[in-house]
Amino acid sequence: MLGWGIEPGLLDWQRALLLTQPWRLFSAVGVHYSPAHLLLNLAGLAGVAALGAAARIDSALAWAWVAAWPLTQLGLLVDPDLAHYGGLSGVLHAGVAIVAIHLLRGAASRERRIGVAILLGLALKVGLEFPWSPPAWHAALQIMVTPLAHVSGLVAGLVCGGAVHLLARRNSRRRDA
Repeated sequence: MLGWGIEPGLLDWQRALLLTQPWRLFSAVGVHYSPAHLLLNLAGLAGVAALGAAARIDSALAWAWVAAWPLTQLGLLVDPDLAHYGGLSGVLHAGVAIVAIHLLRGAASRERRIGVAILLGLALKVGLEFPWSPPAWHAALQIMVTPLAHVSGLVAGLVCGGAVHLLARRNSRRRDA
């Protein structure tokens, strides 16, 4: 369900088609299998955007989120039984992880404490979802939920956010030398 009359099977993540249609690593976030799924992901997107704005992330971290987008979808390959996936939730988890990494590197101890709290909360949430379990039916959303997408997004966000900060630190040392 996209709301634009496009069949989800044309855009969703499909293991069998990734080598011949790699653009699905990006297009899958636009696929939602129920109105409730779409509304929840839009609310999540607004929340991650607000969190990023409050944390004052810069363009490098925004690009880190873009880089985490296809990496999140690639992480789904860990489950050999997963054939299809659609939704934004994994990429949203990546965005939260990137903001948390940014806050952890903040100058103020308050920022660092908030970053730790966000990261611990995100890790606890993902862990309690049993991310290695198979997709399960979610009655309220009327869809199958894939917890692996959330842990994949968390890992992709940590990798991409961490890489941006390591590069920034290295460049800062070069300028100071």
